[in-house]
Amino acid sequence: MLEKVVIANRGEIALRILRACRELGIRTVAVHSTVDRDLKHVRLADETVCIGPPPAADSYLNMPALISAAEVTDAVAIHPGYGFLSENADFAERVEQSGFIFIGPRPDTIRLMGDKVSAIKTMKDAGVPCVPGSDGPLGDDDRETLRLARQIGYPLIIKAAGGGGGRGMRVVNGEAALLTTIDLTRSEANAAFGNPTVYMEKYLERPRHIEIQVLADTHGNAIHLGERDCSMQRRHQKVIEEAPAPGITAQQRRRIGQVCVEACRRIGYRGAGTFEFLYQDDKFYFIEMNTRIQVEHPITELITGVDIVKEQLLIAAGEPLRHEQKNIHINGHAIECRLNAENPDTFAPSPGTITQYHSPGGPGIRVDSHAYNGYRVPPNYDSMIGKLIAHGDSRETAIARMRNALAELVIEGIKTNAPLHQRILSDARFITGGTDIHYLEKQLLANR
Repeated sequence: MLEKVVIANRGEIALRILRACRELGIRTVAVHSTVDRDLKHVRLADETVCIGPPPAADSYLNMPALISAAEVTDAVAIHPGYGFLSENADFAERVEQSGFIFIGPRPDTIRLMGDKVSAIKTMKDAGVPCVPGSDGPLGDDDRETLRLARQIGYPLIIKAAGGGGGRGMRVVNGEAALLTTIDLTRSEANAAFGNPTVYMEKYLERPRHIEIQVLADTHGNAIHLGERDCSMQRRHQKVIEEAPAPGITAQQRRRIGQVCVEACRRIGYRGAGTFEFLYQDDKFYFIEMNTRIQVEHPITELITGVDIVKEQLLIAAGEPLRHEQKNIHINGHAIECRLNAENPDTFAPSPGTITQYHSPGGPGIRVDSHAYNGYRVPPNYDSMIGKLIAHGDSRETAIARMRNALAELVIEGIKTNAPLHQRILSDARFITGGTDIHYLEKQLLANR
């Protein structure tokens, strides 16, 4: 077992990792910026190391500082959580070269999946269905690009090979705008990701966002934990997630899940990962793989009973998977609302001090949050301050419990997006289930 782990992150995911470590008897080292010294997990950790000032570039993205924290505390492993350096192959490589265990996939796997062009080629070779597209980076031959675009068919979407998080994507509705859009996306991609490579895909006009959770160990074992529906999005950022996905049959789940498992074995995957798909007209189209723990992992944990973070730790320690596919069953339904410190109407960040905080409870309610009375939400990082999760024996029960939980939730002193969640939970189309990824954006525009 891992004796001591550095938690190279902050907020609710850092607290989540700490709790999993405690269950396994693993000692923890919390790294933090100067503004985060009062975070809950920092107060609870066995040891703490300040790694720099508030800007992420000087603290949570500072590779030498993070590795030094492991060295001075005699830790054996580093858990990156999500965001920050969690999908940075160079960081994973430097961690392993320094003699520590990186709790995640191998650096070469992260690098392979981090480049969307190479990821799509790898998945196609592994038999994973993909969106029709350029099957590689776009070159400088404008005539060939125009020919390829006509072959795929408009509308198209131009994507940055090194993009992610909804950035580096532009839709093209006709030939007149194609070449200009490609040049613009290349320029933006180079500025944002240091990689000007772009590729082209058919733009699906009403898809849902369905993702498959996988776990794989170092002994050749791999399983999937079913799917999540993450279609309720604003500007490509997930707002509400649920599992299982409404309308996905057990047969579809088995089929696409097995495809993902075989792909994991083919590429020698290690740890927790997520295959993300666009789903339209009963077909799955691979778009990317996230080589880390997902924000929305709790809903999968609640419907399967598998502690994904503990599995990450055990896999990193060299243990074989404790679960077999035949023993994974979907029990009930779970919904997660991301709680952000932001204006629910304008979505402007709302940092400040939480003067009153009351966490909801009751059957089937789980709250993953680092917030507390008197906690000051800093302006330096992502605005998410927690996740509210509801589980029930049916989707209807999960929705009812989430409504109750949102009604009980008290966060004062700052603005949050809780009112937006209340509106969504009362929306007729959401209640029916199966909305596409554009639905929320359209509703927000219509209600302005």
